[in-house]
Amino acid sequence: MDRHNIVLGFLSSADLGIVQNWVAAAPGRFIASPFIEKPGVLTPQMLRQEYAAGRLAGMGEIGSQLMGVAPNDPALAPYFALAEEFNVPVLIHGGGIGPPVPGFRSAAGRPLLLEEVLVRHRNLRVFVENSGYPFLDEMIAMMYQYPQLYGDLSTITWIIPRPAFHRYVEALVRAGLGNRLMFGSDQMRWPEKIDEAIEAIEEADYLTAEQKRDILYNNAARFLRLEGGRK
Repeated sequence: MDRHNIVLGFLSSADLGIVQNWVAAAPGRFIASPFIEKPGVLTPQMLRQEYAAGRLAGMGEIGSQLMGVAPNDPALAPYFALAEEFNVPVLIHGGGIGPPVPGFRSAAGRPLLLEEVLVRHRNLRVFVENSGYPFLDEMIAMMYQYPQLYGDLSTITWIIPRPAFHRYVEALVRAGLGNRLMFGSDQMRWPEKIDEAIEAIEEADYLTAEQKRDILYNNAARFLRLEGGRK
């Protein structure tokens, strides 16, 4: 993060103690958030106390897709309601690719499954991991219809072939959505993937210098409502 001048990271774990250890080690560098894989393990009641105390500032990653649970499943409704109540951004695993775990279902990551969530929670700010890859048309439709929906580029910066990544991102940019895409690395335990993720943005010859700056900083600053604005 220091080498690349990354000023803020969205940090989540199902173990909130680990999250707080990172926050304590580097104050001001992370948005502390709970990882929600199986709804009900970290209950909304438990999380309410954490938000009220100011120990959490985001919701997610909501990784329930790894269990085959789609975003419109009633089990997730209390988590979205809680995020809207406390006005914190929500990161959700979306798209058709994920880890090779038995419960994962590609169909549970379709962007259209977010529609009822966004209709019910008009003030909810959601960003979709991988920008819904490879469900391009659904992601474009949802972003056109719901301005509070953003996409992050995370894992697809390094887990799919680079030409496939560029085709997808260029299509979103050509659709006029370059101001709602945010840099991400989805770095779990491989810090070198941050280098690869930045390289993927910097080498994109279809992006202007301003568009690259927007993806790397300005879009997230707007979405997260950071003080200081554009850079």
